[in-house]
Amino acid sequence: MALFSFLTPVFIAIICVLIGVIMKKTNGEKEKCDTKSKHPSRPWVDEDLKDGTDHPLEEEEGDEEWQGLEENVAHVPFTGERYSEAEMIKRSWMFYELLNKRRSVRFLSDEPVPREVIDNVIRTAGTSPSGAHTEPWTFVVVQDPDLRHKIREIVEEEEEINYKKRMGDRWVNDLKRLRTNWIKEYLDTAPYLILIFKQVYGRLPNGKKKTHYYNEISVSIACGILLAALQNAGLYTVTSTPLNCGPQLRVLLQRPANEKLLLLLPVGYPKKDATVPALTRKPLEDIMVVM
Repeated sequence: MALFSFLTPVFIAIICVLIGVIMKKTNGEKEKCDTKSKHPSRPWVDEDLKDGTDHPLEEEEGDEEWQGLEENVAHVPFTGERYSEAEMIKRSWMFYELLNKRRSVRFLSDEPVPREVIDNVIRTAGTSPSGAHTEPWTFVVVQDPDLRHKIREIVEEEEEINYKKRMGDRWVNDLKRLRTNWIKEYLDTAPYLILIFKQVYGRLPNGKKKTHYYNEISVSIACGILLAALQNAGLYTVTSTPLNCGPQLRVLLQRPANEKLLLLLPVGYPKKDATVPALTRKPLEDIMVVM
């Protein structure tokens, strides 16, 4: 009994220490969570630029009825081009050399560009594959100078906020070496702006929503083909994804609610004094794995 009386204060002391350690740990984790939640940098706050392909339509609008496509699409014979091995190697290398000259050019001339060329490169982009052949893209070509300037005002206003508040120090510092900021003179000087919208869903003749499968991926592939077509035609651009500008530009350009801005391309010839960063590309062994 005396031994128990002697040990009781020791047990109480141990229990008090354990409670103190647990409370300290709990408070530390709470402070860490609070700090995280108060962090001002939220780079991906733009809902338009988020991939929405994982959000299917509501059940009542999805599979209850056919999506409006022909039930049986006719299949026709196909014969593709066939080259000799030597010709294949030559053509593949020439195409690589052409696209390896592609650079993001931010200093664009106001020299006119034939409208037919713009039509043809967008026709080319429209050959892109898409989920269930839904072709979920809209290419808005803006050539009116006043409209281009309004687009510039919207973009620069939001981009200044992006650089100063939304993007975070790491992102902004990574861009410093490329000498980019929120001033987008090329939106005024380029003779054409091409704004690519992804259609997150379509409309059936009866007004119900039509599923556009893999719309984000499909439109992204079309954008890649468009960049290649522009390079092939001798035109230059810079890929621009202005955060948080989509809704305002959608209203300005009178686009429907099912379209979300994915990319903005100023298109034209480079200025005579244009410069680009002296960048290099990864070698083949760093980007390809052969199994």
